[in-house]
Amino acid sequence: RDAPRGGLARPTARARHLGPDTDVPAGDIGVGGREVGFMAGMMRKLSNNSACVFTGKGLSFGGSLIRPEATGYGLVYFTEAMLKRHGLGFEGMRVAVSGSGNVAQYAIEKAMAFGARVVTASDSSGTVVDESGFTPEKLARLCEIKASRDGRVADYAREFGLTYLEGQQPWSVPVDIALPCATQNELDVDAARVLIANGVKAVAEGANMPTTIEATDLFLEAGVLFAPGKAANAGGVATSGLEMAQNAARLSWKAEKVDARLHHIMLDIHHACVEYGGDNKHTNYVQGANIAGFVKVADAMLAQGVI
Repeated sequence: RDAPRGGLARPTARARHLGPDTDVPAGDIGVGGREVGFMAGMMRKLSNNSACVFTGKGLSFGGSLIRPEATGYGLVYFTEAMLKRHGLGFEGMRVAVSGSGNVAQYAIEKAMAFGARVVTASDSSGTVVDESGFTPEKLARLCEIKASRDGRVADYAREFGLTYLEGQQPWSVPVDIALPCATQNELDVDAARVLIANGVKAVAEGANMPTTIEATDLFLEAGVLFAPGKAANAGGVATSGLEMAQNAARLSWKAEKVDARLHHIMLDIHHACVEYGGDNKHTNYVQGANIAGFVKVADAMLAQGVI
């Protein structure tokens, strides 16, 4: 947030390693549209073109609608498909979300749209628990608080008179579905044991590798539906691809079109996981995602004569 413009606008030494067919950087923790804009501006000075080199850009210079929402929305689209395949759904389910940033906010929004009762959000200082569940108005207020310089979920909890678990993660709260959307290795084996003991039915990763390997193994052994981030949180990178497509065509699609394409992509990813994920009774999504990814790359290498 305090990063100097000059420091972010100097990809000069790396410029030759960036491009639509080479490497396309996008935002992540601590890097949003503002920071991407600074880097895209410098890239334009260097190459006279930055449209397809960075994604997550501002709407005024080649960004895409739904890109900020894409990871959170995509997570829920994938999870709903996974639940439906196993006779479940978000409707009426209690959901724990960790984090309160971009991915968490839009995952909460979309989960509510599917009829879920989202009861937690968190940050590095603690967790807020709302047994009555988020509402659109409450979520909007949480987003306002988190957008301020020093906004914390503790402030949100105080404002609404909610339970605040200082220094704790959401995983002790009994829920049907857990969506870790904060950071790497946030859900360890001890937290997994608590979730399983409390009857969790599904866990889907919104962050990158938020579940430790030991916790993942425990979920699989316990028969909990588990969606790995390489599949479940692919909505962000998928919509980066849609942003590049719009840039290449010099077009700007309506939000509904981008969202529909994102939904379709997440269903395709789910289908690929199911295809390689084992029997029809209980899909192993870790196995399915790993094999589907391997087959896609291997087929391309064979087709191009690399192997």
